[in-house]
Amino acid sequence: MHIESNLPESFQAARYLRHLDQIDPFCWSGTVKRMSGLLVESCGPASAVGDFCEIRTSTGRTFLSQVIGFCDETVLSMPLEEPSGLQPGDRIVARHGQSLLRVGPGLLGRVLDGLGRPLDGGRPIDAADHYNLYATPPNPLSRNAITQPITTGVRAIDGLLPCGKGQRMGIFGGSGVGKSTLLGVMSRDNSADVTVIAMIGERNREVKAFIENELNANSRKRSVTIAATGDQPAPVRIRAAFVALTVAEYFRDQGANVLLIMDSVTRLAMAQREIGLAAGEPPSQRGYTPSVFALLPRVLERVGNFQNGSITGFFTVLVEGDDFNEPICDAVRGILDGHLILSRDLAAAGHYPAIDVLQSVSRLAPHVSTENQLTAGRKIREAMAIYRHSEDLILLGAHVAGVNPKLDRAIAHRESIQSFLKQNAKVTSTAEETSKHLVELASLLE
Repeated sequence: MHIESNLPESFQAARYLRHLDQIDPFCWSGTVKRMSGLLVESCGPASAVGDFCEIRTSTGRTFLSQVIGFCDETVLSMPLEEPSGLQPGDRIVARHGQSLLRVGPGLLGRVLDGLGRPLDGGRPIDAADHYNLYATPPNPLSRNAITQPITTGVRAIDGLLPCGKGQRMGIFGGSGVGKSTLLGVMSRDNSADVTVIAMIGERNREVKAFIENELNANSRKRSVTIAATGDQPAPVRIRAAFVALTVAEYFRDQGANVLLIMDSVTRLAMAQREIGLAAGEPPSQRGYTPSVFALLPRVLERVGNFQNGSITGFFTVLVEGDDFNEPICDAVRGILDGHLILSRDLAAAGHYPAIDVLQSVSRLAPHVSTENQLTAGRKIREAMAIYRHSEDLILLGAHVAGVNPKLDRAIAHRESIQSFLKQNAKVTSTAEETSKHLVELASLLE
């Protein structure tokens, strides 16, 4: 992968012309009428939903807002910062260029905020190009087939739930079941060229802790982290997700295989719900507005395998009340190419990673695995399913050896299976090691 691309002058000129086309030569402005709840109501400026505006208060303070809707002749926008000092009559100016993100090789190793600005105290990003944050998902026919596996370093995933370059996987689980630790291992030990980590709505404490504790020096050099914590306004949290997607698309266009990790889609949906309710949208399923379910495919469908490179996505979903059929879980599961279920019972038993293999699925496993791996995986899953089906009888002592030979083998080698599925968070497993261990384990069950 060569990120520093040496493009011909004609391509360079085309890039600059594209950037000029996106610049509005006019300055559109308006006047603030009032602020109601989370919304700023203004007369003008001429703008579209999603555009950014700059509000200049009479006290000399300036802050950004984002247009979220209209009501008759009134523009409704939501501040991206604390709107202290705002008064009726203050000027509001459209800033259409704010929907562009400065991208370049200098993003590697950096931490950005939800507006794409450096959060790590480093120098501003040197722009090699400007990308549109809200680009539409690519044409379905422009996608390549997913046939190459990607290594996460986690045996339970690489062995029994293998994923391919360009696949989209969900990680479903409640709070406290080890999602962040699992994401840390995947961020550190994956086989991708670049890792983009989006922390949406996270606690302030966990952002720095994740970077310092879960990422080592080598993984930081090939990672870009975008963080929008839970105390920031809803538009900033949503924008952070699009910043992460845009950064991933830039490196994809440079020929890289990118791993995108987004934690979490649920908090992204909550931010959109907050905006929708403020704009007067009627709530539908469990209080989520229709715009939430329109947003999800716009985010998730930008991930995939393309001609220049690939973006592999892992998206966490916080399960409310351990209900895996709640609206966001159901909607995300219907879009993605598979899901990993994290079990609270396994986590409580000290089983890490707490992946419930029998409830999880990778829809592209047959396309990215060898026949030996698929056969071995089926044997292990069959043994696990047989044991789980008869677990109550076994614990009661009602199982009679010799009646069911497959169950006998599943009981005899249960500890070996558990040993394969358990993995210390500080230990990684290469693709070769996982495959070898998987085949050896399956041979015991014959």
